[in-house]
Amino acid sequence: MTTLTRPTTVALIGAGGKMGMRVSNNLKKSDFTVFYSEASPAGQERVRGLGLDITPTDEAIVDADVVILAVPDVVLGAVSEDVVPKLKHGAIVLTLDPAAAYAGLLFARDGIEYVCAHPCHPSVFLERRTDEEYADTFGGIAAPQEVVAAIESGDETARVLAESVISTIYAPVIQVHWVTVKQLAVLEPTLVETIACMIGELLQEALDETVNTVGVPYEAARAMLWGHVGIALTNALRGSNPFSDACHIAMDYGRESIIKDDWKKIFDDSELDYVIARMLKIDAVKR
Repeated sequence: MTTLTRPTTVALIGAGGKMGMRVSNNLKKSDFTVFYSEASPAGQERVRGLGLDITPTDEAIVDADVVILAVPDVVLGAVSEDVVPKLKHGAIVLTLDPAAAYAGLLFARDGIEYVCAHPCHPSVFLERRTDEEYADTFGGIAAPQEVVAAIESGDETARVLAESVISTIYAPVIQVHWVTVKQLAVLEPTLVETIACMIGELLQEALDETVNTVGVPYEAARAMLWGHVGIALTNALRGSNPFSDACHIAMDYGRESIIKDDWKKIFDDSELDYVIARMLKIDAVKR
């Protein structure tokens, strides 16, 4: 295993945005030399509110070993087109979501390493021990989380450097898992947004329907749902306890009534291309 020994300079572009602020808050605690860049006046004020200085983008990136593009996916292509040609040879461009990388929107240049890293967020099964860990539902503050990352080259030194920055911006980090860009795109959006987040919102709609249409008191319905979501997840994902025979009958009815028979088509490459193009508001991906 290659060990990181040299000083590292990091440039954070979009430091005052939603993710940029989370990243800024962790980078300011690190030993890295960090330059914070933010275009919007409101974002600049947020960054200064952390006690940090704003550096113009061209100055921030000139000697950067790692450049983090913490900007919305829909502008990543344009931002990378402006930033990447100005980077020094061997610099790492780190994005925080795989959609633009998968779609081929990032400006391509030889001699630059491209890395994408997305947080898993603290597991629903995480054994939280402090109030701070319980309060940190997103991750990056107190609750440990894992991260999934992709690097387009096989350069071990670049991977080690990238992992040191990734582990800092999403800290505390349990482990960084390395996959391909396509595999990361299948994880996000297909597995966690198309499926898991959709089901989460569906559960809220079902709770509302139980209360508003059937007339069950909200507190009673919420208590029943939240408790059973927990046992459903631990039974299904960890095999903690078997579902009862009667429960399986109700589950089969639910699947027949709600789930389309061809739902697994969302794992086809063409469907992944389609949803990412919709997310990025483009006609088609470029792969």
